[in-house]
Amino acid sequence: MTTMHPPIPEEELHAEPSARFGPGGQLLLNVCKMAAAAGSLVFTALVVMSIVSIVGRKLWSAPVPGDVELLQLCAAFASANFFAYCHLNRGDVKVDFFTDHLPPRAVHSLDAIGSLLIGLFGALIAWRTGAGAGMLESAGETSMILGLPLWIGEALMVPGFVLLALSGFYMSVWHLRRAVRRGLP
Repeated sequence: MTTMHPPIPEEELHAEPSARFGPGGQLLLNVCKMAAAAGSLVFTALVVMSIVSIVGRKLWSAPVPGDVELLQLCAAFASANFFAYCHLNRGDVKVDFFTDHLPPRAVHSLDAIGSLLIGLFGALIAWRTGAGAGMLESAGETSMILGLPLWIGEALMVPGFVLLALSGFYMSVWHLRRAVRRGLP
């Protein structure tokens, strides 16, 4: 005999993250929001700089010196700051086609495994990015035009990847708790 499990309640699926999370999760969410806001401000500044550089290049043959270097250094930092907030809001790309008819316990269990993998991936990338920044610093590499130390751009990505790891681990536990709460099929 097969029993049909009720779907995950809509209010749980679509509730604001601050309503779903405990105090630790809310703190993590707020830090991730600030990191994403910082990334947004950096991207906005990069767009303004690019417009000024393009207009300056076309009208007066005077682009912003080192605009491409600044774009490369800052865009990586800004991008790394969005991943954790996206994961906490369950904004990752998922293929729900295969899990659409599974019971909620199974969906939460699979999401727990996926979040654990994201946490491990974030930790690995943070570690290797930090190691790469250290190697660039010891080598003394600088950008061609502005002479900026390249390790700074790489080191600025590390906090975003650490937040991704923390978000992945937090969401893994969050989903595990919901899987256990749903009981055995």
